[in-house]
Amino acid sequence: MRLDKFLKVSRLIKRRTLAKEVADQGRIEINGQTAKASSTVKVGDELQIRFGQRLVTAKVEMLQETTRKEEAANMYSIVKEERLGEQ
Repeated sequence: MRLDKFLKVSRLIKRRTLAKEVADQGRIEINGQTAKASSTVKVGDELQIRFGQRLVTAKVEMLQETTRKEEAANMYSIVKEERLGEQ
């Protein structure tokens, strides 16, 4: 599954266009490699996403083309969440 679609369906990022922008800015890594919006995501992959001053590490648990809001959180598990250096 494409990275931007996974982020939208899992609701880690609300809109696919926003997920594409974040990926194109180099703020997402898959297993330590900088990822593009078109990168392929597989079960077991570890995503690192930089949201402003937060760094979220999530593990892909399952892939689904569509999901209900209540079930979206089952697609991933948060490994760690940290704040980046305060300026």
